Parts: sequence; structure tokens; C-alpha cells
Amino acid sequence: MHARSKIFDDIGQLMTNAVGVAQGAREEAETAMKGWVERWLADRDFVTREEFEAVQTMARKAREENEALRARIEALEAAKDSGT
Repeated sequence: MHARSKIFDDIGQLMTNAVGVAQGAREEAETAMKGWVERWLADRDFVTREEFEAVQTMARKAREENEALRARIEALEAAKDSGT
């Protein structure tokens, strides 16, 4: 009976070790894949979400300023035409 318990203990220990090795391999593979993806993305000159939103905000502000300037020019031209 004691020998049988020892065999089960040994099998349990082997399984525990195998699970630990598998988890370590999985973590190592994930780290390697993440590094590869980050390098691939960096080589493609993609922008981050924050950079995209910053440029989008700048473009919106420029459009608004452009519209305001257009309206001001039209008002000045109208005033010039009516004064002539």
C-alpha cells in the first residue's frame, strides 16, 4: 500500500512539474510573440491612438479657424464692395 502511494506521489509530482514547464513555455512564447508584433508595428510607422487623436484635434481646430477667416474675408469684401 505504501509503494502504491509513493507511485501516485511521484506521478503527481511529475504532472505538477510538467504543468510548470508548460506554463513557462507559454509565457516565453507570449513574450516572444509580443516582442515580434511590437517590432513589426514599429517598422510600419503606425501611429498610436493618442497621436491620431491629437492630429485629429489639430485638424478640427484648423478647419474651424479656416472657416472663421473665410467668414471674416467675405465680410471685409462685402464691406469694401458696398463702400465703393
